[in-house]
Amino acid sequence: MAKKISLLLLATVLVSTVSGCSSLGVKPWERDLLAKPSMQLNSAPLDSAIDDHIYFSKEASSGGRGFGGGGCGCN
Repeated sequence: MAKKISLLLLATVLVSTVSGCSSLGVKPWERDLLAKPSMQLNSAPLDSAIDDHIYFSKEASSGGRGFGGGGCGCN
């Protein structure tokens, strides 16, 4: 009897776990909200480009985001 209850409990947990992934993804009617410029990773590309240029000019290094090391060559 205990084995049957534990098997039923295991099956219930398994079904609830698998069904939890069924709602992943973006629905077609939600795509308009995600396409707005304010939802982008870089919502102000011109400001970021200006900031990168200022950083490059002051620090004499290439890039400032995502590059290892600096302009001194000491990676």
